[in-house]
Amino acid sequence: MAIAYAQGRLPFYLESLAETMGFAPNQIRNFSIIAHIDHGKSTLADKILLHTGAISQRESRDQLLDDMDLERERGITIKARAVAINYTLDGKDYELNLIDTPGHVDFNYEVSRSLAACEGAILLVDATQGVQAQTVANAYLALEGDLAIVPCLNKIDMQASRPDEIREEIYNTLGFSPDEVLSVSAKTGLGVPELLKAVIERVPAPSGNVNGPVRALIFDSKFDEYVGVVAYIRVVDGTVRKGQKFRLMATGQDYEILGMGQFRPHEVAVDQLTTGQSGYLHANIKRISDVRVGDTITDYYHPTEEPLPGYQEPKQVVYCGLFPQSSHEFEDLRLALQKLALNDSSFTFEPETSDALGFGFRCGFLGMLHMEIIQQRLERENNLELVQTAPNVTYEILTRKGEIMRVSNPTRIPDAGDIEEFREPIAKINFIITSDCIGAIMQLCEDRRGKYIKTEFITPKRVILTYELPLAEMIYDLHDKLKSATRGFGTMDYEVLCYRDDDLVRLDVLVAGSRVDALAIVCHRTQSERRGRRLVKKLKAEIGRHQFEIAIQAAIGGKIVARESISALRKNVTAKCYGGDISRKRKLLEKQKEGKKRMKQVGNVEISQEAFLSILDSGDDE
Repeated sequence: MAIAYAQGRLPFYLESLAETMGFAPNQIRNFSIIAHIDHGKSTLADKILLHTGAISQRESRDQLLDDMDLERERGITIKARAVAINYTLDGKDYELNLIDTPGHVDFNYEVSRSLAACEGAILLVDATQGVQAQTVANAYLALEGDLAIVPCLNKIDMQASRPDEIREEIYNTLGFSPDEVLSVSAKTGLGVPELLKAVIERVPAPSGNVNGPVRALIFDSKFDEYVGVVAYIRVVDGTVRKGQKFRLMATGQDYEILGMGQFRPHEVAVDQLTTGQSGYLHANIKRISDVRVGDTITDYYHPTEEPLPGYQEPKQVVYCGLFPQSSHEFEDLRLALQKLALNDSSFTFEPETSDALGFGFRCGFLGMLHMEIIQQRLERENNLELVQTAPNVTYEILTRKGEIMRVSNPTRIPDAGDIEEFREPIAKINFIITSDCIGAIMQLCEDRRGKYIKTEFITPKRVILTYELPLAEMIYDLHDKLKSATRGFGTMDYEVLCYRDDDLVRLDVLVAGSRVDALAIVCHRTQSERRGRRLVKKLKAEIGRHQFEIAIQAAIGGKIVARESISALRKNVTAKCYGGDISRKRKLLEKQKEGKKRMKQVGNVEISQEAFLSILDSGDDE
């Protein structure tokens, strides 16, 4: 039979079903845990693993599925993790495929990819904090994906819990009846058996065709130094077996499966994965570019005609330049970015050159936290030291010739005379705050050119405040200001709506008459003078004195809006003149003055890496 298959004479899925091992699709449940940040997703996942016997009490530890150092240090989930669990209920055996997802808005793309590999989701709500911004956003993501949702209250063992009040919030905001909302304590394990029973009863089994042609979705991947690219897959139709020859439909590349397995929660090798199951495989794929997240795997000899829908391309909203501190590390940085892009397909990069910083890459991210995490992973996992330029958003420019340009680097913005419309991205932001903070948040948004949309009361004391804000005004410090204004209780969620024309300008920084491209920013014309003054003052404090006077200027086109000067280092040339005619001293001073003038024309200003770092870290913002 195997020889006949290898020669392409028999469909793989017609082999004897007696050879098939594992669970039938009606015994499988694929589900995610979704919630706002810090509502207990990872802790609940730990308790589910412990209750089902997937791990022993000795192996148990906090945040078991968060295996990155950064995740443990920050106490947040960055990468979604899938784990297969065997569970018996009422004498029947089931395989539960659990995916623990991030909660921060910057990793929303990670959540959407995870939900695409599931049929259901546990919506976890903190019984002390109630419905938050990401609770609503993730619930709508699951509903759009037509997933069965199991609403659940966590932390009911705490004295500050308000189960009845929070159930009312869930009903008012999301429409779930209070009777269908379960109660658990992820810390103590209370209510976990009832939750698993509800998952098995409410979440439908996978609907794929076991006997159909193979179709498997790649929902994540990573690069391993020993086996090459490792693809994480969810089998939608058919059965994938070790030794099978398969094709990647997006690239048309063919490979043979050399090894496969599941996470339970550690890697366990298996010989096959059938319809509805999730796992990983490696096939000596050496080129990182050959594997794409969202691609479809199918059988080489009997391929499917229709690939799976895959995922929508993520839209990067924040851009910055990453440059190695040592120029000889450029190729190391390129390789590190390629490997990381395989594990996190939601950021982009392309080479760029800066007169001040040399060769580097222009990188796009889903948010400020995402940018910070990527930079730290690059430095830690690859032993690199990086310089980051000021973050900015993508702008849309309509030129006088009728062309539309998308610009993520301020230095590429054309001259003002060539621009018909200068458009900036506009975000719709939902704030969930207490009613006594409405005035403070409205003032915060008005100061950032915000446009009020609506106010909705969840309860008499909690509201959803909706604004439209320029994305550039939001990305730097709005989240920090929100936490300060609401004493830590406010949360926010946003989505980019459109591009809108406004009176925007490119603010350039000139040092000794030469433009420093790494410090160029885009801002509103009404804020340009204030931001220009702040930037040149900061730069004056960081650049050391030279043998000649240095002018530091902020300019919009040919108009200088701010200036600071660094005085020259001067030798006391009249020290040897004791008394005598004043004309001798004047002659020496004039000679020094002429020398300084010549030096100013030919001298180069040295701006240290530390000076760049101190200016760029502040973002020159509020």
